[in-house]
Amino acid sequence: MNFRLKVWRQPRAAAAGKFVDYQAREIPAESSFLEMLDIVNESLNDRNEDPIALDSDCREGICGMCSLVIDGIPHGPGKAKTTCQLYMRQFQDGDTIWIEPFRAAAFPVIRDLAVDRSKLDRIILAMEAAACIGCGACVAACPNSSAMLFVAAKVSHLGLLPQGQPERSSRAIKMVRTMDSLGFGNCTNHYECEAVCPAEISATFISRLNRDYGAASLTDALTVG
Repeated sequence: MNFRLKVWRQPRAAAAGKFVDYQAREIPAESSFLEMLDIVNESLNDRNEDPIALDSDCREGICGMCSLVIDGIPHGPGKAKTTCQLYMRQFQDGDTIWIEPFRAAAFPVIRDLAVDRSKLDRIILAMEAAACIGCGACVAACPNSSAMLFVAAKVSHLGLLPQGQPERSSRAIKMVRTMDSLGFGNCTNHYECEAVCPAEISATFISRLNRDYGAASLTDALTVG
């Protein structure tokens, strides 16, 4: 299979970026999207050109590192999968494919397709455990760059466990306030987060988070008063 790629190239965070055309030739249909980019990078190395920078680790859909926007969709077309689980057979021979990094104010570009998602890690540090893979697709898809689905998944995960009850209120307050202080946007119920989540986490968890946070905030205010 052959493809025309429009890849976002940006040499460093402070530099301007642009889309650059590349040809991906003789790509096996069974290749994953990242394997296709590996093949392209090998050809760039052969020509002594800078390879395309991107993040990846497990390549099994559990680490969340492969944070790409493909044809305008975080992680690419299809449901319940990460970029490394997207296969080239899902495209048509000769397709033009647009590839760019996650677009969110909280995820500054480091270089090319690699972004800094460390703010999600800093939210995780405000709690005791993590449930979702923390890929950040929900933030990248949200028009407001909200991390509400991510936070809701974490708070609900522990709030539903018996051993999570003692710190249920303080956990909700601490995580939401940490999220706000780091510059993530507000949730306005677009549901784009739910649509692109590779773990298919439901947006109904956001309602649960709102209830927990509201109750905890009221208790906190009465206690302080």
